[in-house]
Amino acid sequence: MSDFAIGRWVRPEIRAMSAYHVADPGDLLKMDMMENPYTWNGALREAWSERLRAIDVNRYPDPQARALKQRLGEAFAIPPEAGILLGNGSDELIQMILMTVARPGRVVLSVDPGFVMYRLIATFTGMDYVGVPLRADDFSLDTEALLDAIERHDPAVVFLAYPNNPTGNLFPAEAIRRVLDAASGLVVVDEAYAPFTDASFLPELMAHPRLLVMRTVSKMGLAGLRLGYLAGAPEWIAELDKTRLPFNINSLTQVSADFALEHKAELDRQTEAIRAQRDELFTRLQALDGLRLYPSEANFILARTAPGRADAVHHGLREHGILIKNLHGAHPMLADCLRITVGTPDENQALLAALGELISDGVLADDR
Repeated sequence: MSDFAIGRWVRPEIRAMSAYHVADPGDLLKMDMMENPYTWNGALREAWSERLRAIDVNRYPDPQARALKQRLGEAFAIPPEAGILLGNGSDELIQMILMTVARPGRVVLSVDPGFVMYRLIATFTGMDYVGVPLRADDFSLDTEALLDAIERHDPAVVFLAYPNNPTGNLFPAEAIRRVLDAASGLVVVDEAYAPFTDASFLPELMAHPRLLVMRTVSKMGLAGLRLGYLAGAPEWIAELDKTRLPFNINSLTQVSADFALEHKAELDRQTEAIRAQRDELFTRLQALDGLRLYPSEANFILARTAPGRADAVHHGLREHGILIKNLHGAHPMLADCLRITVGTPDENQALLAALGELISDGVLADDR
């Protein structure tokens, strides 16, 4: 195919982008993708398999996933008067939101560094993205700068991850309420990491007419199902639903998620274990030379190495069979930063042992 044809027809902003990259872990210990490290026991797997055997895959799934929506509403105490929209992960929900409001010159606004898909999907839909910098010293929210940007740009959508990814911190609830009062467009509070914090805007959902709360079941142990859900005023959900492709939640996902939420107590036990391990891992990492840690309300920990050491530490951990996320180069404020997913006790111990060896080898040094 001629490069001329590609250059003629592919939008310049798409050609300038790189496809979203996911590292191939091979046989490495995966501590890079914020996954729940725990799987299901044999009895639960067998019961799940029995449920799946009853599915007739020659038929289309329920296009509205009614049983699953009801289960989600009950499991997560979504206000009964709210509408619910399902997506193939949170990414599809972000896409539906922006497709609904997209028009040349309209703005999508969030904070930087933040979840990369806000910027990417804004580009996909032909919208302008504005990122308001977090404070450089601790990644805290600069509320006045954010409110000023809302006044200047009048964004169609404001996305705020709560807690934030990739920094892990939780912005003040009162600051988000000020955003809700100031914004004329939609405000999407992205609670992907809700299982790992006690804060949520779901109880306030119906008090703010333009508030949408977005969540995923991925982080609570169901990443392979690719299921996200969005809750908000029924009038908004009805409009957003028009951009949803038919049958976007397949039968296997609908039945599997419904089954998993029947056993939510087991998922909650896993979540509590991860929260406990996060606190222990944070304490032990903090005791190592050469890392600055940032407090986290998620299932990962952001760490900054000495200048120029992140690539070497990332490579060194790979050599020890461990894959974490190297954020150096992803954003100027993330220079020398690494993101570590909280694992099982054994996985965390393997990470700590490997870092200890890197310290002994002079790869991770406290020379900042």
